[in-house]
Amino acid sequence: MLDLFQRKSLEPMLIGHEVEPFDDEDSLFELKLDGIRCIAYIERGKVTLKNKRNKDVTLLYPELQELSACTNKKVILDGEIIVFKEGKPDFFSVQKRSLLTDAFKIRLATKAIPVHFVAFDILYIDGKDITQLPLIKRKQILNEAIKNNASISISRYILERGKDFFKLVKENDLEGIVGKKIDSFYYFGKRTKDWKKIKVMIDEDLIICGYQIDEDGNLKDLILGEYDKERKLIYRGKVYLGISREEKKTILDFAQDNTLKKATFPGQASAVWIKPELVGTVHYMQKTKTKAMRQPVWKGLRLDKSAEDYI
Repeated sequence: MLDLFQRKSLEPMLIGHEVEPFDDEDSLFELKLDGIRCIAYIERGKVTLKNKRNKDVTLLYPELQELSACTNKKVILDGEIIVFKEGKPDFFSVQKRSLLTDAFKIRLATKAIPVHFVAFDILYIDGKDITQLPLIKRKQILNEAIKNNASISISRYILERGKDFFKLVKENDLEGIVGKKIDSFYYFGKRTKDWKKIKVMIDEDLIICGYQIDEDGNLKDLILGEYDKERKLIYRGKVYLGISREEKKTILDFAQDNTLKKATFPGQASAVWIKPELVGTVHYMQKTKTKAMRQPVWKGLRLDKSAEDYI
């Protein structure tokens, strides 16, 4: 019978839900890294990488074959593939790496956009499944088994003081933190209440410039913009999560007498454009280089505001 290492088909344990910052004497706290979740199977002279959907991504990151030099053990690590930019993890750079398919371009990217593996858990060592050891014990084994090098580092953590740690992370413009019970076991592919994420989010008021409808004629998402310094509307992105039925009705009622024939922004197929007068608040993680939003959630219309307030 094949063991965990030989099967190479593990699915990572998932974070349960998002919460507000908290302190807990029975939890440890570590950085929530802005990268690509990965299970690394490491043995002498060979590394196999699988993403969280168990897809083999080894060939996408040839520089991570150097992970085999970090230990003389046969291990399975859970971690994150990241790209550092100006000293911080940059999701958009690692996403760019993950989309490459041409072998020549991948080789060039290993120099231009090198990736790094951050290990935050160890699941297997020298023939032993250690997922049913408490997390704090697995952390100890991880630190003893793995030596940091140019390709890998071990995720550091603090005990108990989640609120102070989150404050520091927010001040440094990082993604957030994860709180984990120190006695938690590891269950493959399961979402656990023992791991909680605390993300740094931004609230911003933006102008509704249009919307798209689905095949049934229902409002699907909102197209949002803002005025720049020259008082020109610029595209900020789309949002579909969190829009209530009542708000959809309000927007559609407004559109009946306020549609525009000319597109406000290019490249938005089947969009209905409306006068840029309605304003709403969006909750999101960070801006892209084009000022679009990552993981946006609609918080609600600002009926106390108009677009003129933001010119």
